[in-house]
Amino acid sequence: MHPTFSNEFVETKTNELCQTILAQPDFGDLFKKIETFLGDEGAKYQYQMLSDRGAMLQQKQESGGKVSDEEVTDFETARATFLENPVAKDFLAAQQEVRRVQDAIHQQIAKTFELGRLPKIEDYDDGSCGTGCGCH
Repeated sequence: MHPTFSNEFVETKTNELCQTILAQPDFGDLFKKIETFLGDEGAKYQYQMLSDRGAMLQQKQESGGKVSDEEVTDFETARATFLENPVAKDFLAAQQEVRRVQDAIHQQIAKTFELGRLPKIEDYDDGSCGTGCGCH
């Protein structure tokens, strides 16, 4: 089934939203932090190795294997070393902010489809204390 609303209209409004995001005072700083990280091969390599190691440990644990204290210590040491790098730390903060904005936009769109109208603030009160709390 094809949507009955104009794709051109949605594209225009999406472009307006993107322009609004670009015009935010902190966007330039956020973008610069991401670009700086992407230009730092050492930081990217550290990030990839840390991600791979974390995924391996998680997979090992989920498949019933025992993660040794040494493996945990090695991972935590690698993570601490990574976070000592200001480029890496700034990147993670920027990445978190990008996700926060993306999540807020997605939530607004999803709620609009769910309710059939623009959501009000009280429409978001689902009894939890917020995203990331683990209670929902």
